[in-house]
Formats: sequence, structure tokens, C-alpha cells
Amino acid sequence: MSAQVSDPRAKTPGWEATADLVVLGSGVAGLTAALRGAELGLRVLVVTKGSVAEGNTRWAQGGVAVVLDGEHAEGAEGDSLLSHAADTVTAGAGLCDVDAVREIVRAGPGAVARLRRRGARFDTTDSGLARTREGGHSAFRVIHAGGDATGAEVERALVAAAGRQRIAVLEHHVAVDALRAPAGEVAGVSVLDEQGVPGLLRAPAVLVATGGFGQLYQATSNPEPATGDGIALALRAGACVADIEFVQFHPTVLYTPSARGRRPLVTEAVRGEGAVLVDATGRPVMRGVHPLADLAPRDVVSAAITRRMALAPGGVHDHVFLDATGIAGFDRRFPTVHAACLAEGVDPAVDPIPVTPAAHFACGGVVTTTEGRTGVSGLYAAGEVARTGLHGANRLASNSLLEGLVMAERAAEAVAADLAAGRLADPAYGSDPRTGAVPIADRDVLQRVMSRYAAIGRDAEGLAVAGSVLDLSTENGPLWTHRAVEDAALTLIAQALVVAAERRQESRGSHVRTDHPRRDDTSWQRSLYVRLGPSGRPVLADPVLETAA
Repeated sequence: MSAQVSDPRAKTPGWEATADLVVLGSGVAGLTAALRGAELGLRVLVVTKGSVAEGNTRWAQGGVAVVLDGEHAEGAEGDSLLSHAADTVTAGAGLCDVDAVREIVRAGPGAVARLRRRGARFDTTDSGLARTREGGHSAFRVIHAGGDATGAEVERALVAAAGRQRIAVLEHHVAVDALRAPAGEVAGVSVLDEQGVPGLLRAPAVLVATGGFGQLYQATSNPEPATGDGIALALRAGACVADIEFVQFHPTVLYTPSARGRRPLVTEAVRGEGAVLVDATGRPVMRGVHPLADLAPRDVVSAAITRRMALAPGGVHDHVFLDATGIAGFDRRFPTVHAACLAEGVDPAVDPIPVTPAAHFACGGVVTTTEGRTGVSGLYAAGEVARTGLHGANRLASNSLLEGLVMAERAAEAVAADLAAGRLADPAYGSDPRTGAVPIADRDVLQRVMSRYAAIGRDAEGLAVAGSVLDLSTENGPLWTHRAVEDAALTLIAQALVVAAERRQESRGSHVRTDHPRRDDTSWQRSLYVRLGPSGRPVLADPVLETAA
């Protein structure tokens, strides 16, 4: 059913503003790009759905995976950039772009040094920066802040730096669609304020840094704004996405019966400090599953937990336990986790922590180069919203903040270079596509069907059901409110994910097909590309053409 587009909000923008670069999102990638852009002399405007300090970054607990020379850390002896790259490629299960991995890992130390100069304070020991080890890492190379509050510290430092540089920030606004120049270039964005009043931001460059889409599922470690708006905007602007079927489920979020939405994360560093996953009978979950046991890559641990829950005796089929009772000073080392556990009546010093997998990180996203350019002139992407080739089929723990820092700076530098070379469109000629009615599914139905049929374990029958239910629960409606923009984005991403997951008939990384349980490097060691077809629905695209673009 199509809605009539008669509301004046859909026809007349309330106001206009101009900039050289519009950055969508105020997490680590968004603010880092804004700061670097300002340093390069660009007029930058940041747009965020909440306040500037409410980016997704603040929820990151673990840390930043980076190899830093000259700072001793116990357990990091002999570590190297090559080792970090090798661990990343191993976790990515055959789909990493090896050149991209090497570039981003190599740029990590410099990006972290600049972050520290901007005011970020990481935990230290008597011999230098404190480091821990997380799943998939062969060395203690993850630096952290506040024990398990790294994201909050990174966000604090970047927000403060943006304030000092007087970066312009438009809070409580959601981006709706890209403005398009006559030849299809992006030349700004249309936005809505909290009351649904529209406006236009004209700029020759738009950088999407809106994070992931964890709200696609009933249980997630992601905050409420993680609805994939940036990916949807990029798709509607003509960009391509890849690896969208690879959604990493964090093995350990705090389990609470019947809980929905964002759940407190029990950082992987808890297992790095010696905690062990056990079932209701006390049997170790990871024994004999992987050589790294509890520190195996996340896809391996999440799948093992899911299998153990399915076979669990005694009726405990929705969670396992993380036994951290042997970690001395748990409350000081992991204050955020400790507080969350106490709030649920669990004392980690004496009680095993009930945990379960939940949607955590999107390994795929908008296809970019290692400079942040997409296939659409004027459109750039960085952070979780982008697919650089770093993560492949499964992200290595704590590589996300690393990628955000590195790629945001590179994207800002690409914008400055493209602008100086005259490659970008004149924003004066950008027109609002004035999106009329778009498919919007009921969010509750969408989350339930995606959690049931398109989460950790998938098969052809279930994915077909998911596609049918999405179609039946979808109606066309206008993008006049924040909620409508978010629900339309979730609908589009759900459709894209189902299309890719149906096609990939193997199990690889965070994509587990129970009807195709083996990894197939002969037929499927390649990424699947998705773009919008003429009907406006996601369709598989030719990877040769998309890579060339």
C-alpha cells in the first residue's frame, strides 16, 4: 500500500546550510574525520541523531588493537605488524583484502599517537601502556582505558578536541537522503530535526560514519541509534555494499530473561584475563573446539555457545555462564561489567556470569577504497558503516576502533585532495530526491524474524520465511520522522542481508548456514556485492563492475 505524499514537510525545506564536508555521525570515525578535515582547512559540519557525546563509540569496552614500538608490555614481546596482520587475516576467514589489512594495521600506530595527542588517556603500568589479549590475537596488543571503558575515553577526548577546534555540530538531526548533482554526484544531504522539520545541507562531499545496524536484531550490544541509516542513504545514492551477510555476534553479553534491545557487553578481555565459558553443568564450552579455546575468534565462540545451548540439559537453552571468579580485583579491572552484573544481582567475584551471544558488529557495509572513497563521486564512508576489506567474514577483536581512526583521517584527506583537484560537484546544483513513499516494515516484526531466521544459524527455508515475512509486514510510507527514517533503513538492510545470505551457500566466519555447514573456498571465497535495482529493492551486483568502480 502506498501512502499519499501530501504533507508539506515532504515538499519544502525549512532551511539550508553549506559546508565543504558534511560528516554524518559523531563516533570515533565521524569526529576523527571532522578534526582532520578542519586541520586541512575544510569547513566541516557534523550531523548526529543525538548529542555529540552520544556516538556509538562510547559503548566500546575492549580497546584498540595496535602494535606500538618502544613501549614494553608483558606478553607483547616479539609482536609485530606482520603478526597483527596475520591474526586479522586468519579471523577474516579468507575474505580479507590483504593489502587493505596491511595498510590499515601499518597506519595504526600513527593514528593512535595522534589520538593520544588529542587528549586520550590509556591505562598504564610501571613499564608503559597496559595491554591485554582478546580472542584471535596471538599477543597482548590491545590497549585500553578505564579498564573496560575505552570507547567512553576515546569519545570524551574527541568531543573535547572538537570543542577546542570549534567544529560545527548539528545535534538531534537525522540525514534522510543525499542531494544529487545532474551527473549523479553527491552534493549534500537532506535532514530532519526532532520535530520533522526538513532542511538541506549543501556540500561537495559527504562522509558517512553512522556506525552499524545492531538494532536489526532483538538482542544487541549496540545502542538505539544503530539502525543503519548511513548504509541505506548510501544505497539510495547509488553506492554498493558488500559482505553484508557477515554480522558478528559477540559471544558474551549479559543475559537477562526476556530482555530486548541493547544489552550490557561482557568484554572479551574478561576471557583474556582468564575467565572460562561453562554450561549449566560446569562443563567448559570451548574445550576441544579450537586451539585457542576461550580466546578463539568470535564467530567460533558464538557458534560453540549456540550449539551448547541447543543441547543443554536441565532446560537452560538460552544462555551459558562465564566463570570469572578466579580474576583477582575484577571490580577494579572491569568496573563497567562489574556494575552491570551487580545491577542484575550477579556478583562476579563469587557467581558465574550468565551470558549469551548478541548482534555486535557489521563486518560488511558500503564498499570503499582504503582512502574512504565509494563508487559515487562526493560520497565517502569510514568506520563500521564501511567495508574496506579489513574484516572479511569476521572481525578480529578491537580492530574496529583502529579502523575508525585510520580510515577517518584518510577519508578526510581524500576529500581535501578531491576538492583541490576539482573532482567534486558544485553543491549549488544538488537537488533533493524528495523521496516519496519507501518500504517500511514493522520494527518489532522485523527484529523477531531476523533474530529467528537470519542470526547465527541460517538455512534456505528460514531465509525464505524471513524474506516473505518482511514483504508481508512492509508498507510504503514517507520519511517524515526520525523513526520512519530508521525503520526504512532497517527494512532495506534486512532485505539486502537476506539476499546475500541466501546466495552464500556455505558457512564462513560469522555467516553460518546449517544446511551448508562447510566452508567452500572453491566456489565462495569471494565477496557478494549488493546494490539497489530499478525497483528499489536490493539485488546482487556484478563484483567485477563494482570493484572497477
